[in-house]
Amino acid sequence: MVLQVQTSTYEAKTQEIAKQLLAATQENRSFFSSLRDQMRWDDKLLAWAMSNPGLRVQLFRFIDTLPALHSKSEIASHLQEYLGDESVELPSALKGMLNFANPDSMPGQVAATTVETAVETLAHKYISGENIKQVIKTVERLRKEKMAFTIDLLGEAVITEAEAQSYLERYLELMQQLVEASKNWSAIPAIDEADGEAIPKVQVSVKLTAFYSQFDPLDAKGSEERVSDRIRILLRRAKELGAAVHFDMEQYAYKDITLSILKKLLLEEEFRQRTDIGITVQAYLRDSEQDTKNLISWLKERGYPLTIRLVKGAYWDQETIKAAQKHWSQPVYNDKAATDANFETITQLLLENHQYVYSAIGSHNVRSHSRAIAIAESLNIPRRRFELQVLYGMGDKVAKALVDKGYRVRVYCPYGELLPGMAYLIRRLLENTANSSFLRQNLENRPIEELLAPPIVKEEKNSLTPNSSLLTPNSHFSGAADTDYAEEEVRTKATQAFQSVRQQLGKTYLPLINGEYVNPPEFVDSLNPSNFSEVVGKVGLISIEQAEQAMQAAKAAFPGWRKTPAKQRADILRKAGDLMELRRAELSAWIVLEVGKPVKEADGEVSEAIDFCRYYADEIERLDKGVNYDIPGETNHYIYQPRGIAVVISPWNFPLAIACGMTVAALVSGNCTLLKPAETSSVIAAKLTEILVDAGFPKGVFQYVPGKGSQVGAYLVNHPDTHVIAFTGSQEVGCRIYAEAAILKPGQKHMKRVIAEMGGKNAIIVDESADLDQAVVGVVQSAFGYSGQKCSAASRVIVLQPIYDAFVQRLVEATKSLNIGEAELPSTQVGPVIDANARDRIREYIEKGKAEAQLALELPASEQGYFIGPVIFSEVSPNAVISQEEIFGPVLAVIRVKDFQEALAVANGTNYALTGGLYSRTPSHIQQAQTEFEVGNFYINRNITGAIVGRQPFGGFKLSGVGSKAGGPDYLLQFLEPRAVTENIQRQGFAPIEGAD
Repeated sequence: MVLQVQTSTYEAKTQEIAKQLLAATQENRSFFSSLRDQMRWDDKLLAWAMSNPGLRVQLFRFIDTLPALHSKSEIASHLQEYLGDESVELPSALKGMLNFANPDSMPGQVAATTVETAVETLAHKYISGENIKQVIKTVERLRKEKMAFTIDLLGEAVITEAEAQSYLERYLELMQQLVEASKNWSAIPAIDEADGEAIPKVQVSVKLTAFYSQFDPLDAKGSEERVSDRIRILLRRAKELGAAVHFDMEQYAYKDITLSILKKLLLEEEFRQRTDIGITVQAYLRDSEQDTKNLISWLKERGYPLTIRLVKGAYWDQETIKAAQKHWSQPVYNDKAATDANFETITQLLLENHQYVYSAIGSHNVRSHSRAIAIAESLNIPRRRFELQVLYGMGDKVAKALVDKGYRVRVYCPYGELLPGMAYLIRRLLENTANSSFLRQNLENRPIEELLAPPIVKEEKNSLTPNSSLLTPNSHFSGAADTDYAEEEVRTKATQAFQSVRQQLGKTYLPLINGEYVNPPEFVDSLNPSNFSEVVGKVGLISIEQAEQAMQAAKAAFPGWRKTPAKQRADILRKAGDLMELRRAELSAWIVLEVGKPVKEADGEVSEAIDFCRYYADEIERLDKGVNYDIPGETNHYIYQPRGIAVVISPWNFPLAIACGMTVAALVSGNCTLLKPAETSSVIAAKLTEILVDAGFPKGVFQYVPGKGSQVGAYLVNHPDTHVIAFTGSQEVGCRIYAEAAILKPGQKHMKRVIAEMGGKNAIIVDESADLDQAVVGVVQSAFGYSGQKCSAASRVIVLQPIYDAFVQRLVEATKSLNIGEAELPSTQVGPVIDANARDRIREYIEKGKAEAQLALELPASEQGYFIGPVIFSEVSPNAVISQEEIFGPVLAVIRVKDFQEALAVANGTNYALTGGLYSRTPSHIQQAQTEFEVGNFYINRNITGAIVGRQPFGGFKLSGVGSKAGGPDYLLQFLEPRAVTENIQRQGFAPIEGAD
């Protein structure tokens, strides 16, 4: 069904104005200017990108890489690698230019120079200057054309507090210099005044997140405090200078907190009467109309108008992909027409409330501008309360036509070095070359009726469900969605869960044997590692006799459980997953308090546990069908049966997810299962036990048997009735289990199957083409997330010589900016380590590191819990102890190498092969590493932790482990015995033949 946007009273006027504007923008250009454009390489590149989608993707990827390339031969070889790709059909001119044998050759150098110059020319089209001097020249030229301006500072992503402070200082300097220059500008009534009121000549546009490097909606209060301090300084200085400040809107995750901070700040006595400040609304967001209504209500209460800049929005691809990956609702409209229609609705809303709000309508679509003008003229809106905006280099002709018609036009002018400006450039290029772009359609001389038609909105089905069409067709499994802490009610729920869990601290948890909670001979306190004086729970540890009772109970329950249909077992698992989803906030809180894992990471772990339940339920139903290999006269059926009794020995670092994954895999495969969790995380295992019992696992089928690893663990591993041992933990213990399981015990009639995940010494390679913003953030997350206590954590980063020093400098600054504190605090990125033993062992490694490398950073940490601040060593030898041994703490070794070949050799030079990563924009490096980097999970241009069930099945080889990957299609096979059943179906020479009459 198609809904025609209501044709309103403004439509006839919109059409009339739009046709006049369009005519003005389409006037014939002179023969010489069109000839000059045909000869320019920057125009050729854009034209080719529009006509060839494969070339568009590769060309933009090359442009993204260009800032990292420091020589002509590097540029030439990357040109060939990107544009020589099979997916790209090259225009003959480009093909000829790329036809060089050697990047160092003269033709290679010419190609590099030509393309580099073309990209620089393109960048200068959209970026108003590389320094303040150039910007002042640009804005003076704009003012001569009767256009106002707002300046936006381009730059690297703000990932360190030093960069956040620098961002503020650069804006203070920018305002100072612009205001100084403006003293020599003559007044231009069209833009400097309206309705007898002076309008600031200087305006700057700023991004809120750039004022604090750890800006995070989860830590709404902390982010607000840090950001507001810097904004107040900016606004005070702007007032002294007489400059206006506008706040841009960024990614959706930051929208609500950005609006909340600004609303609060701009009601403060000092700022309440200011009218020289602006806020932005993005029309591609589904909730932007409601946001606008809320802002108008707030402005009525405030009593003084502010500007609201209305834009379509610049992060559509990013928002769509993120929502699909996270299984979240789509925040943006999927259809451009829906965005255009919403833009017109909000335009009308703003202009009809002109007594409370100054409207700034930002677009390059002639219809959008005409609509605004039609409404403004119909309502006789005063000139001060309405202006039109365009991006520098995007809507030049439209802007000129609007000025000629007497409207105030403001040009949004980004400035900064071209190098960090490439991300901005690519957003502009994507916008210009998209099929749905007004500018492109206008260039292609589409019929005027088509260009100016009201947007027709296709009714969207389930618009608020995740966009599954973006997920690959073979990914039938859709995981649980992590909590989106950008939503205030979710943060409130998390706070309430902590309050509820805190009231239950110190309770006693008994082992579960044969369906009964039993009294053990010994109890141990499980402590909160953030504050070791706090007892999370008292855990009962079973004796050897009780371990034997559990074994006998499992043995007795097995015949019944193995006969339980796979569908029934799978449904119990799905119910367990649903119960976890219901208890998500509470389970997260237990994880935070018992093992010191920060809130977001604890929430991700609950998702993983839920995913294991649902994924393995699907998998057993698939495997239960078996495979038929029938031939005429004979049936051949390949089927699976359970092995028997499984012993699960789970770690403390993923106390819910890994314990759950190994346990439910064994259970759903028809095995009776004993769960022996790590002593330091037995309370969470008790919570998992409650869920599995509530879900319906029968007595004796699942048993919770906490105990000392050296006694109970060893007894169960060596027991003759144990069929499968699933273990996650240290290499030392894993190898011992593997050896002991291989010994045939008296009365044992089977070989034991061992599945062991035993850690890693994981490396990330950063080559000279890497995006350093991305690489630094990814390395910090991979190395210091959960204080480096993940088997997948990065403990080595291998950096190529040309960028080594720059990388280490930014890495150190970014790490310095992390918040270290109690895991429960929403601001915490680095919490405690698990216990005193771990803390002391890590400290010993730090001392070894100081003896064999340079200490680049050692952050102090509180003594109230088991805290260790992040430590970075530079100039580390590949063979140093800290490069070779698993530390399992927040300690990172940065190794310098001369070339990519050496980087791979160093990466592969340990006994482990679990996870590894590469930050690179060189296609040949990416391809080579995929083949030669010896790891079970290899990640390119992203962090190396956080594997997702059914998406990145997890596990390694060499001494990182034995067995198939968890969360993958082979995992359940380890808990099953395959059988083949053959039947001769001929009787007296007769057999049914399919298809025969």
